[in-house]
Amino acid sequence: MKLAELAERTKARVEGDAAIEINGAAGLDIAEAGDVTFLANKRYTQQVETTRASAIFVSEDAEINRTDIALLRTPDPYLAYTRALIIFYPEPVPEPFIHPSAVIDPTARLGEDVWIGAHAVIGRDAEIGARVHIHPNATLYARVRVGADSVIHSGVSLREGTILGERVIIHNNTVIGSDGFGFAKDEDGHWLKIPQAGRVVIEDDVEIGANTAIDCASVGETRIGRGTKVDNLVQVGHSCTVGEDTLLCGQVGLAGSTKVGSRVILAGQVGVGGHLTIGDDSVLMAQAGVFYDVPPKSVYSGGIPAFDHKESLRTMAAIRKLTEMQRTLRALEKRLREMEEQISAPGSESA
Repeated sequence: MKLAELAERTKARVEGDAAIEINGAAGLDIAEAGDVTFLANKRYTQQVETTRASAIFVSEDAEINRTDIALLRTPDPYLAYTRALIIFYPEPVPEPFIHPSAVIDPTARLGEDVWIGAHAVIGRDAEIGARVHIHPNATLYARVRVGADSVIHSGVSLREGTILGERVIIHNNTVIGSDGFGFAKDEDGHWLKIPQAGRVVIEDDVEIGANTAIDCASVGETRIGRGTKVDNLVQVGHSCTVGEDTLLCGQVGLAGSTKVGSRVILAGQVGVGGHLTIGDDSVLMAQAGVFYDVPPKSVYSGGIPAFDHKESLRTMAAIRKLTEMQRTLRALEKRLREMEEQISAPGSESA
């Protein structure tokens, strides 16, 4: 592909020879002639001097001293590089196929050009859209609906009534629609299981990582909004709602009936108490724990309880000075005792 075409498809502007051929994309340290690479973090500027790439995505204001490498100016080099990766390394499109060992209920409806692997199970009244790819040993319970062009990896379980939109990707051993954790204590102190009769709805273009659990609602639904990305080992409790284009990073836990807005980022190991609302465009930093509503466009950090990030930074700065403050306090206490002893000593004016 000519560099000029790559620039057009990645929304970049060429500085240099637009006619050179680009055959692939790779990082600064491993790129070879014919590759395009990128510089998004100034920490790696020194590697630009030694990279063997033929072209490089850089920001509009980046200063590059080399004249033997073509530049692709763009407001977001990482985004442009990602688009290049998609161009050069597209996802393979499998030929339509149904393995003879797959167990498909006669009432299930299959779209055109589906791919279903060995020992996959598709239950009663399930509906599978066109070009869906179901890997071996995946299990789809009764009344599951999967939208077109979705991918279900090995070991995934989609419980009864689960609905997936189009272009959804679910990675290995994730469980969608398992019973929510709901129990009521009876008169004798025993836990009585609350029926979990709801469902899970996953909207279009959602990707869910491995070993994640998204529980169905007791009544109604648990819903994950369009374009949201969920990492590995995430727990979404029953009746939760997650907005569009939100990121739930590894080991995030949402207790039941939590409402997470759109374009929110919950970093690793964030915990959110039940029946809370996290406003749109908010960020909860790693290991933040909240048990109160978070306003839109907030940034919270500081562990448990998490609070406003700027206040958290001031608190952490003060914590680092605690040892010094303790020494100062002890010195002041010593001086105060000495002054009190002098004042109370026989013959002093105050005595």
